[in-house]
Amino acid sequence: MNDLQKAQQPQPSRQQVIDRVVRNFLTPDGRLKHLPAKYKKKLIVLHHLAAGLQPDRTYTEQEINEYVKQFHEDYATIRREFIIHRLMQRENEVYKLNPPELWDRWDNLA
Repeated sequence: MNDLQKAQQPQPSRQQVIDRVVRNFLTPDGRLKHLPAKYKKKLIVLHHLAAGLQPDRTYTEQEINEYVKQFHEDYATIRREFIIHRLMQRENEVYKLNPPELWDRWDNLA
């Protein structure tokens, strides 16, 4: 397929992209196989994981660890990624979900 043909192909919807990435990186029972190396896919997976946290609630570090352990053993890395990509904020070992508009965005990346 040449570049012109690729450009003429219909682009997948936002939800189709999310579904495909989640399906590729999470097992059918919801466990994370591994954190994607590609930035866009990593953000999609992190957004998916963070969606289960409650806004306007504070969490202890232990509560975040237990939440993340449902998905992956390496809770420290995932917890750190939540902070790095602005999904959460941490102050004095208390964690809080940021509003989604502050999260690093994946949907405007190529």
